[in-house]
Amino acid sequence: QVQLVESGGGLVQAGGSLRLSCAASGRTFSSYVMGWFRQAPGKEREFVAVISWSGDFTYYADSVKGRFTSSRDNAKNTVYLQMNSLKPEDTAVYYCAADANLHVLSNKVPEYDYWGQGTQVTVSS
Repeated sequence: QVQLVESGGGLVQAGGSLRLSCAASGRTFSSYVMGWFRQAPGKEREFVAVISWSGDFTYYADSVKGRFTSSRDNAKNTVYLQMNSLKPEDTAVYYCAADANLHVLSNKVPEYDYWGQGTQVTVSS
């Protein structure tokens, strides 16, 4: 089992940047593919990004491609989401999640085994 805690959210103006962190504890961090999802009020939780256990492979939603970058430091048990050129439509609660299936970089909510509590990101226009 792994516990996940996100941090780094906040209020930022459009065009600004934030870096989210997700710290993991428990089972070996490198045993998991790590995903980022977000949920805006009244909407379903949606995929943002995923990173392989080694950090060598990443995959992004079209809506954030070219603006967001995910990375991880397995020595620090932490995964990051660097968010640049933020837009008001990026406003949401952002969640990190862990998937024990190392063979697939999934963009599907049900395939993730563990979730953090979320961190609010608000982008003002």
